[in-house]
Amino acid sequence: MQTPTDPETMTPAQRAVGDFAPKLVELTDDVLFGDVWTRPELSPRERSLITCAALVANGNTEQLPHHLARAKSNGLTETELKELIIHLAFYAGWPRAMSAIAVAKDVFGAQE
Repeated sequence: MQTPTDPETMTPAQRAVGDFAPKLVELTDDVLFGDVWTRPELSPRERSLITCAALVANGNTEQLPHHLARAKSNGLTETELKELIIHLAFYAGWPRAMSAIAVAKDVFGAQE
């Protein structure tokens, strides 16, 4: 798989990984976002809520900016996403919630 060179036509996975791990790009683009995210059993909004919750709960803040922005475009509000993080403070841990809310503050502040 040859990665396009124009950043405007590249997928997020292509921008992040490029030709370094083309199979991972292919799986991300074709299977995860091309199949799993498009299955009708859950709405994109529900998938975003689940994904953001999983990222916060596992402390994966490096993936959170992209998914918070995606969640907003899938219909979740900033208030709902903040509440998700607050709720998870009690289930996933305070440090993870504090790290996630700092990311959310950066993401939401940048979009204003």
